[in-house]
Amino acid sequence: MLDLILSNQATRIATLFGIFVIVAGVAMVVINVMNRRAQVRAGLQQIANSNIGATEESAASLRQRDNQNAWARLADMIERTGLDLTDTKNERLRDKLIAAGYTHPAAPRIFTLARLGVMILMPLYFVVMIFAYSEETPSFLTLYAGCSLMGVLGLYLPNLFIQAKADRRKEEIVNGFPDCLDLMLVCVEAGLGIEAAMDRVGREMVKSHPLVSQLLSIAVLRLRAGATREEAFRRLADMARVDEIRSFTTLLIQSDKLGTSMSSTLRVYANEMREKRRMRAEEKAHRLPVLISIPLVVCMLPTMIGVLMLPASIRVVRDIFPLMNR
Repeated sequence: MLDLILSNQATRIATLFGIFVIVAGVAMVVINVMNRRAQVRAGLQQIANSNIGATEESAASLRQRDNQNAWARLADMIERTGLDLTDTKNERLRDKLIAAGYTHPAAPRIFTLARLGVMILMPLYFVVMIFAYSEETPSFLTLYAGCSLMGVLGLYLPNLFIQAKADRRKEEIVNGFPDCLDLMLVCVEAGLGIEAAMDRVGREMVKSHPLVSQLLSIAVLRLRAGATREEAFRRLADMARVDEIRSFTTLLIQSDKLGTSMSSTLRVYANEMREKRRMRAEEKAHRLPVLISIPLVVCMLPTMIGVLMLPASIRVVRDIFPLMNR
């Protein structure tokens, strides 16, 4: 039986496809079993919130449906077929997506859908490419190892993409926040309140630092909608997911509760932020000699050694080796 499978190309492809279908089916069963507990919790939570009126439920569902984009509707269509896209670590995944800038309520389900799609498409792409461009028929072991490697890459590449985007977003916010603090300090010392100062700075920094401008504008909208300063500032810190902004909002909340001067608080924290930015710049500058030494040693040092040693080597070959052979 094994000799028949290995000798026929169509049989090998059919066997590989069957193994892939079995593994995918087992994975689907395991995922559904693991998510069953989450579904039970969601049902219990829905029963606990059953005191909400039908009018409010219909209005909330309509608003949620209007806010969903095409990807969210696609995720809903797939979930209707029976595949649950809810992650077992949904809160942790939501925190990562918020840190990367994806604040949509359906972002965790869309991310799970994208990860499943990449995990399935990459092995298929590998099989198509290896049969299209390979002159010889690949072995079963090559196909199995390549598909397994592509599946693992498809599983982890979306996480790496989210982590890289979260790091870039954090760097942009940290680099732009000291400038916004300086402008906010000028506005507060000119007589504006903290809400008006945040609104003014948010409108002024749209082009230079759009992420910080977006955070400040959302906080101002929450204040205008009736939220307290403490609630708006804490939501600002949760949305930013940056330690500097979290410390800044904590200082603002304490100043508002204790009645201290906002301008003094902003001046001290702005000086601290500028000092941290200067220290980060000095750290990068001090790292340059170490980074430059790597291409210097790898590329230039062998060339210099060759140029210096070549004349001596030629003279040894011409003069010393003939004397040694006599």
